[in-house]
Amino acid sequence: MIKFLDLKAINDAFDPELSQAVNRVLKSGWYLLGQEVKTFEEEYAAYIGTRHCVGVANGLDALRLILGAYTVIGVMKEGDEIIVPANTYIASMLAITENRLTPVLVEPDISTFNIDPFLIEAKITCRTKGVMIVHLYGQNAMHPEIKRLAEKYDLKIIEDNAQAQGCYDHAKRTGSLGHAAGHSFYPGKNLGALGDAGAVTTNDDQLSTVIRALGNYGSKQKYVNEFQGLNSRLDEIQAAILGVKLKRLDSDNNRRREVARYYSANIKNSKIILPGIPDPAMKIEVFEGHIWHLYVIRTAERDRLQEYLAEKGIQTLIHYPIPPHKQSAYPDWNSLSFPITEKIHREVLSIPISPILKDEEVCRITEALNAY
Repeated sequence: MIKFLDLKAINDAFDPELSQAVNRVLKSGWYLLGQEVKTFEEEYAAYIGTRHCVGVANGLDALRLILGAYTVIGVMKEGDEIIVPANTYIASMLAITENRLTPVLVEPDISTFNIDPFLIEAKITCRTKGVMIVHLYGQNAMHPEIKRLAEKYDLKIIEDNAQAQGCYDHAKRTGSLGHAAGHSFYPGKNLGALGDAGAVTTNDDQLSTVIRALGNYGSKQKYVNEFQGLNSRLDEIQAAILGVKLKRLDSDNNRRREVARYYSANIKNSKIILPGIPDPAMKIEVFEGHIWHLYVIRTAERDRLQEYLAEKGIQTLIHYPIPPHKQSAYPDWNSLSFPITEKIHREVLSIPISPILKDEEVCRITEALNAY
């Protein structure tokens, strides 16, 4: 069986460094708000290219805290609108509605799965205060049109960078392209912890200070609570683990690009639509800056293809089977129609990709897809 993602094998590849990092924390006797978190925050901020990184409990909290801080500062207020792609994972929506803001859904570009920048302006109203771009599946979603609109209408650009650690747009990494970004270090991410973990990156000094306080019970000073905050902190063990893995993130992402380039050059089946990418013959260093958290194909026969691959011993996943506007969590949206989003959610299938996937496994997957 070719696993979709063999997390144990991925983590085994980091030993003994991971075990040493965990033991270092255990022996320190300090488990929260210590040196490991401080060091990782500094290293990750430098990696992303921002002045600040604030470690938090998970990726959803990262986005919640960004919007919560903008509300505290007075940039946003209850009922204000945040434009967001209709086909994102539901966490993007939850962060918005949790802060009593209103998500305004925009269709994606079907070839890239990212928000269609040329559909955004028609959705902007006097209540629009921000655009949440989601670098879905590891591909940069920033576009000159989005920057133009943000400047024209004085909008905040919030990046959902949960799936795109290491992705870049020319010389700048995602997570540094907008006003603030939320990151997830869920174990399956390209930079994955051994549990839930997340971070916010930003160049905004005030925003960083408020986010750090909000995630610590609304407190900048112990037992002095300036805001109505929550408990959302990156712990010392996860920070130590992430520090080990960060050193190899670029090389691991390059291996993912190698696998993606092979798939893109060699999967040839008229029933299968490959993700929209540049010429696969391009040098790996400039392969669109995409870090291929997922390699997502489309087919009108998605369920049949998934069953066929399972019979061949190839595990696949669907990201995601139900779009947010069709979820019971948002019943008021259930009657809305987003044809491109709905088509994507009916047709997408994620095939295995990881830095430890063997060449022979990549060939076997490709051959199976071509034979379908």
